[in-house]
Amino acid sequence: MNAPQISELEEQERRLTLPHFTYDDAWTLGTLLVELARDRHAPVAVDIRRGGRQLFHAALPGSTADNDAWIDRKRRVVERYGCSSLLVGSRFRAKGTTFEESSRLDPDVYAAHGGAFPITVEAAGVIGTVVVSGLPQLEDHSLVVEALELFTAG
Repeated sequence: MNAPQISELEEQERRLTLPHFTYDDAWTLGTLLVELARDRHAPVAVDIRRGGRQLFHAALPGSTADNDAWIDRKRRVVERYGCSSLLVGSRFRAKGTTFEESSRLDPDVYAAHGGAFPITVEAAGVIGTVVVSGLPQLEDHSLVVEALELFTAG
């Protein structure tokens, strides 16, 4: 799987802006992600938050406590930068460096690896995160994007 270009990642975020995001929406999106992951036998953990509140969490067979730690680290990147963790990492690489080398943030607390995506609501901005951990970073990111595309189409 080839890494998406920065412009493609930015377009995904624009396109996947939601009109609203309720507790019921979190359940619907979370169960959709779990169904997609189960169909692929993907050993992932899924986390959805709105503000500081966890609205959905699931750990599928094969996932570990390390996936929960990755979720927290990737989520913090979205919360700090307001865009996907893959986009943040890609922007650092485009400058010829890495997030770990140049962000001045503790890599034990922040990880600019794919899999965390902002939940953006029209007229409200980024209000939460949806995160997947357990696959290679591009696959984590792609799974989240696929679920959001299906969710917005639904």
